[in-house]
Amino acid sequence: MNIHEYQGKEILRKYGVTTPRGVPCFSINEAIEAAENLGGKVWVVKAQIHAGGRGKGGGVKVAKSIGEVKQYAEEILGMQLVTHQTGPEGREVKRLLIEEGANIAKEYYVGMVVDRETQRVALMASSEGGMDIEEVAHNTPELIHKVFVDPNTGLTDAEGQDIARKIGVPEAAVKEASQFMQGLYKAFDETDASLAEINPLVLTGDDRIIALDAKFNFDSNGMYRQPEVSGMRDFDEEDPDEVAASKFDLTYIALDGDIACMVNGAGLAMATMDIIKLFGGEPANFLDVGGGATTERVTEAFKIMLANPKVKCILVNIFGGIMRCDVIANGIVAAARQVELKVPLVVRLEGTNVELGKEILNKSGLPIISADGMTDAAKKAIQAAKG
Repeated sequence: MNIHEYQGKEILRKYGVTTPRGVPCFSINEAIEAAENLGGKVWVVKAQIHAGGRGKGGGVKVAKSIGEVKQYAEEILGMQLVTHQTGPEGREVKRLLIEEGANIAKEYYVGMVVDRETQRVALMASSEGGMDIEEVAHNTPELIHKVFVDPNTGLTDAEGQDIARKIGVPEAAVKEASQFMQGLYKAFDETDASLAEINPLVLTGDDRIIALDAKFNFDSNGMYRQPEVSGMRDFDEEDPDEVAASKFDLTYIALDGDIACMVNGAGLAMATMDIIKLFGGEPANFLDVGGGATTERVTEAFKIMLANPKVKCILVNIFGGIMRCDVIANGIVAAARQVELKVPLVVRLEGTNVELGKEILNKSGLPIISADGMTDAAKKAIQAAKG
C-alpha cells in the first residue's frame, strides 16, 4: 500500500522528524488560503500522486507570490501528470501540497528497505540527494553507504552519526542527522513499512536537517494492525479492478496480454503465467482466488477479468488441495452463466474431488474446453485466444 507525500510527512512528524510546514489542498481556493496562512515569501506547490519524478513532469513549482501560487495550482490541479513511473497515460492530479520554502544548502538521500538476505532493515544514505538513486547506485555505488539495523537495539547513535559523517553532513549537524535517521527507523518499524525514502533530505543554511520529500510503501499484510495508516489509502490512485478484487479477498494485478488467468495459489499463478508465455501467449492478469474461494468470489473474479476488453480467452487452472475441485467447478458454472460468458473458457482441474469437478463441468452444457495438465491448458488457451 502506498500513501501520498503529505501523509508520509504526517507520520514522520509523529516520530520527531522535521519536515517543512505544509497543507494538503483539494482546490485552488484552498491552495491560496494555505499559502496565506503559512506566511513567508516562497511556497512550493506540489502535485500529490503515487509516483516519483513529479518535478521533472511539471508537478512541482516554486512560487514567489500568492499570484504564482494561484497560477501553479490552476496548472497542476487536474493535470494528467506523466512521469517515468506513471507510464505514458499519466495520473490525474486531484490533491496538492502547499509547503513553505526551504533555504537549501545541501541535498542528501536517505532510504530504508527490508533486506531479505540479512533479515534486517537496511538504511541507505548518499551525498547525492535529489537525483535518481538508481543511477547513483549503478554509476557510483561507492557513494551509497549502508547500515543493517539490529532489531534488538534499533539504529544506535554511533551508527547514525557514522553514516551522517560518511555522506558529508557537517559536524555541527551530525547529531541532528543521526536523530533524524533514528526517528525514520522507528517510523519504518512501527508502521509496518516496506519502503521509506527521503529524497531529498536537506541541510539548511542554518545547519538544520529537514525531510523535503517523503515516500512510504507499506506491507499490505500488516495493515490489519495499522488502522491509522490504512485510513490513508487513496483508492483514486489504484487500479479500480484491483480495488474491486481486494473487497472479495482476491489478489489481482492487471497485465497487458489477452489470456485472463484464474488460479488458486500465488506460486501456481506465477507458473501459469510463465507457461503461457513459454508457448507464445500473453497473460492478461495475475489472479489468485486463494484456498477458500466461494461461488460468489469466483463470480466476482470472472466479472473483473471480463471487464478487460483485451481478454480473448479465460484460463482457469486449479489444483485442489484445500480447495475442492467440485466446489470450484460449481463456482465456474454459476459464474459463467451469470456473466454471460462470450469468450472461450479453458479449465484445468487437478486434486481433491477432481472427477466430480469434471463431471459438473461436463453436465453444465457450457462450451468449456477441458485440459489435462498445464501444458495442454496453456496451448489450448493460446489457440482459443487466436480464434
